[in-house]
Amino acid sequence: MMRKYAIYKGLQKPLIYRGFKGKFIAWGISSLVIGLVSGGLTGALTSMYLGGAVTIITIAGGLFYTFQKQKGGLHSKSRHKGVFVHPVNFQSHGIPSEKLL
Repeated sequence: MMRKYAIYKGLQKPLIYRGFKGKFIAWGISSLVIGLVSGGLTGALTSMYLGGAVTIITIAGGLFYTFQKQKGGLHSKSRHKGVFVHPVNFQSHGIPSEKLL
């Protein structure tokens, strides 16, 4: 007789952090890091005020872009609007046209 063991399968829910789901969590973190690095470099090379503005604009733009991409879904999908008619050729499958009617 086989023994049965309980297997922990996790919570079976997607990973969500502050509105970001799955891979978009990494996108949000990377936009924060890129904003801080670019703003820090700009502030060190030019002026502190310009660096602060670059930081805020880069972070806000990156997070906005991430939220917009997340609305499209986890996988990139092309959404076509219209009616698609696929021709059916039963003759190539050996079905006589008399049996179709």
